[in-house]
Amino acid sequence: MTECNRKTIHGRDYYCTVELTLNVIGGKWKPIILFHLGNEGIKRFGELKQMMPNITQKMLTQQLRELEHDGMVHRKVYAEVPPKVEYSLTDFGRSIIPVMQNLCQWGQSYEEKFRPATMSVGERAQAAIFCQAGDNLSTAGIGIKKM
Repeated sequence: MTECNRKTIHGRDYYCTVELTLNVIGGKWKPIILFHLGNEGIKRFGELKQMMPNITQKMLTQQLRELEHDGMVHRKVYAEVPPKVEYSLTDFGRSIIPVMQNLCQWGQSYEEKFRPATMSVGERAQAAIFCQAGDNLSTAGIGIKKM
C-alpha cells in the first residue's frame, strides 16, 4: 500500500487525489453548476439561478467564486451599465464533463434499481434526457476521450 502524504493546493490540504477532486467539485451545488455550464454553455448569474431554483443567491455566488478560484469556471465581466457578468467553463473545467456524464449515468442506474414504483415514465425519461444531453458536448481540442 502506498503511503499518502499531506499536500496542499490553493490552501486545501489533502492526502490523495480523490480527496483533492472532491474538494474541487464536491458538494451539493458544484456538480450541478458544472453540468449546466458544460451542457448549456455560457450563462449569466440569473440564468444559473433559474436553472437551480433551490440554491440561494449567496450560495451560488460562493460556489461560483470557488470554482473560479480552482480554475474550473471563467468569469467574464463586461464594462457596461447595468453590469453584465457571464460564466463559462475553462478548458480545464471542460475536462470534468466526462466524469459528470458518468456520475449522471451511475445515478440513472441507481435510480432504476431503487426507484419507487410510483415514479412516472415521464420522470424516468427526463432523467435520461438530462444525462444524454452531455453526450453532445464538444470536447475537441482538450484531449478528452469519450468513455
